Amino acid sequence: MYNDIKILLVDDEPNSTKLMKKFLARKGFDVCEENNSIKAKELVESGQYDLIVSDLQMPDVSGFDLLKLKPEKSLFIMVTGYGSISSAVESMKTGAFDYISKPFHTEEFVLKVQKASEHIRLNRQLTDLKSKVAGTYSFSNIVGKSRKMQKVFETIMNVAKSNVNILVEGQSGTGKELVSRAIHFNGPRKDSPFVAINCSAIPDNLLESELFGHVKGAFTGAIENQKGVFEQADGGTLLLDEIADMPYHLQSKLLRVIENWEIKPLGSDKIKKVDVRLISATNQNLQEMIQQKKFREDLYYRISSVTIHIPSLNERRDDIPLLADYILKKISEKLGRKFSMDAQALDALVNFDWKGNVRELENVIEGAAIATGSDQLGKNSFRFLQGHERIENSLDNFDNVGLEEIERLYIKKVLEENNWNKVKASQILGIDRKTLYKKIREYNLD
Repeated sequence: MYNDIKILLVDDEPNSTKLMKKFLARKGFDVCEENNSIKAKELVESGQYDLIVSDLQMPDVSGFDLLKLKPEKSLFIMVTGYGSISSAVESMKTGAFDYISKPFHTEEFVLKVQKASEHIRLNRQLTDLKSKVAGTYSFSNIVGKSRKMQKVFETIMNVAKSNVNILVEGQSGTGKELVSRAIHFNGPRKDSPFVAINCSAIPDNLLESELFGHVKGAFTGAIENQKGVFEQADGGTLLLDEIADMPYHLQSKLLRVIENWEIKPLGSDKIKKVDVRLISATNQNLQEMIQQKKFREDLYYRISSVTIHIPSLNERRDDIPLLADYILKKISEKLGRKFSMDAQALDALVNFDWKGNVRELENVIEGAAIATGSDQLGKNSFRFLQGHERIENSLDNFDNVGLEEIERLYIKKVLEENNWNKVKASQILGIDRKTLYKKIREYNLD
């Protein structure tokens, strides 16, 4: 049904408009006909019609005159006489969406109107998405309209004003740091420092110094005093990202700090008081790690007064159109172009298996925008996604091959496809870089 599309039919021959209206009414269109071209001019200028279908040759006001008067949001189909191809081409150059020559087949006419109507609906959806990204479905650079994301937004607002320790859980690339920043910048500490540290990116022997600081001479290479992240974040918020990768012996020291908010830099005998809002983040299951004696249970309860789970992108596919529009806006500003995306491209993104979540989606769209010569991204702009899916589907064809060998081949393939860019590969694989390096060593891939 097309009862949401308002159509104006204009022709000085009443029989012609009556016939067109009859065919369109059967499809459920909301149709108005006008045989006086002067009155039609007023109706076109009113902006109340989504689509205008007008004959070219009419007394007083021509179809070209009406075309030039149509509002920007309205579409126009020009009806031309037999052999008036030059006029039809000229109307397309002037801004007509399509044309049809008399005499025409009923099916051809209805199909052209339906095509224009689908275009109108798509533009409405994109306009609606843009307004929602800028309003209801956007929160501190986090975008989502799904029920799960709205619950995340609600939890952020509830905990932002408090001072409790928060654990943010979610796969790599879901936006754990964005959520942490949203908590900080919507709370009373927003004018104080926000400091983030990735526990998996720092060697174990240096992590304690990064956390608590050190004094000059505390160890070889300690040539001056250095503040740790707890002291740097004093008065503000500290994010301990990938806290599951923190060595077990350091977890007990962290626990003591959280209990009394006192730190002692390496090599110092002086204790310093700190005032920190602590947020921890992980892409691993801490409950399982507790059972495996890899994470302290007492520390877990200290850092997780409130737990926020961020859903994977595959769990909230209805957010992908919003995210794609938001990402395209950022890329357009960055590259100084105005990118857009058609419905087929959007459908390809919605149906893809996003192992790297929002971060992978952003990288894919940016890569397509840079690679394409057009500002309009279509399905062909994302052909490499189809290749990526074939890699995964081909795993089904391995007979009598162990799981480790399949994992080795898949990791190797992803690394090769990304020119051994380990940061990008880890995002696509959905694992952190530390785990990827471990797999590379384990499978002798480097």
